[in-house]
Amino acid sequence: MLKKIILGICALSVVLGAVTPIAEESIASPAAVAKPAPQTATEILQRIDDNRLSDGKIAVMSMTIHGRRGDRTISAKSWQRNIQDSFTEYLAPAREKGTKMLKLGDQLWTYAPDTDRTILISGHLLRQSVMGSDLSYEDMMEDPVLANNYNAAISGEEILNGRPAWVLELTAKKDDIAYAKRQLWVDRERFIALKENLYAKSGALLKTLDVNAVMQVDGRWLAKSMIYKDALKKDGDGTSVVIESLEFNDNLPETLFSKASLRK
Repeated sequence: MLKKIILGICALSVVLGAVTPIAEESIASPAAVAKPAPQTATEILQRIDDNRLSDGKIAVMSMTIHGRRGDRTISAKSWQRNIQDSFTEYLAPAREKGTKMLKLGDQLWTYAPDTDRTILISGHLLRQSVMGSDLSYEDMMEDPVLANNYNAAISGEEILNGRPAWVLELTAKKDDIAYAKRQLWVDRERFIALKENLYAKSGALLKTLDVNAVMQVDGRWLAKSMIYKDALKKDGDGTSVVIESLEFNDNLPETLFSKASLRK
């Protein structure tokens, strides 16, 4: 971090597991302050959270759904505050423009201008695909703080796309979490997940995530372009997400995060 949203979301010519170097760029990045090297998996997980989470940010992104009948690209702008709350507005294509989504804690609403209706997404609806993508509403609703949800262990080290990485095994602390197990390949220098496999309680692989470009914004390393793949879908080649711009800002207007803003 939607019935019509993407949180944190150009097509990518990425093959999962490719060994090409990861592209990178830097945006207004001050010199990094050295921190002590982490000694445990828990410390690594905390560094990942510290790197990617913030009290406020504004992002413009595009999402390309690679379907059986061709590609479809959607662009959106998203405002996020206090980790748990977000407001997203679709910018293109024309038929999606003006669609909005509001997430406040554990509640999610969508607004469609063509019907002038606001809908609460809950229960079984959370498991639905977001506009035919490989993401679900449930993906957007889970607590983004990994350390809150998972116990971590280091299972090995690998070179992934030219970068030395730890392999972390995460196991859920609670039964009501969407993914009972996660496997992360974490850049040892930048503390960003470069690849991720997500599993059900049965051990079945549910989804994969591969990062093929990263960016540094204000000293933080973040994913710039990535591809999600629902392992259970029989058609399509995944969903590509590209972050076009990102700004950290903890002074967002309070009025933006209200149901009234959906109809404005």
